Amino acid sequence: MSSSCLCDQCSALCCRYFVLEIDTPQTRRQYDDIRWYLVHQNVFVFIEKRKWYLGIYSRCKHLQPDNRCGIYDTRPRICRDYSTDNCDYHGGEYDWQVLFSSAEQLAAYAEEALAKRALKRSKERQKQQRQKARKPELTFVKKRPRATPRRLPKLRPGLMLGPALASGANGNGNGNRNGNGRHATSLRSLPVLPR
Repeated sequence: MSSSCLCDQCSALCCRYFVLEIDTPQTRRQYDDIRWYLVHQNVFVFIEKRKWYLGIYSRCKHLQPDNRCGIYDTRPRICRDYSTDNCDYHGGEYDWQVLFSSAEQLAAYAEEALAKRALKRSKERQKQQRQKARKPELTFVKKRPRATPRRLPKLRPGLMLGPALASGANGNGNGNRNGNGRHATSLRSLPVLPR
């Protein structure tokens, strides 16, 4: 039985580059910016699971000649989280869909991608125009709010006549007393208001 560990066979591929996620390019200018990355040495770009990444080949300063880590006990968290399940030596094939190692590769890809995008936008505009032609646009006229009928207050003749009865006035300021000294007020002479 062999007592060799996986690290004895490792060539520390993961310690010779790093990768950063970048924005997915949408415009010619954004593709050209990524093309600028690729005109530099030791740079690559790839697409994996519809995300774009910039990779830079650069050997870790702490990688020793025997491919072991010189700061293993104090290595960064990214190194600590790295496992043999996804390591470059042991993990198998890379999962990227497209890999660009030159500016020319990216330029060809960009032309094709931008042409597809332009065609898709053109088809969407044509579809909208056809839908507009089929259905005339409805214009809405703002309705005026209905006027609510005014409710008149209920009038009570007793409340209205109370001051007149108390003062003894008959409507013209003259008191009209009957034979026993009381006011004689006739309700029949006043208009009756409907309820």
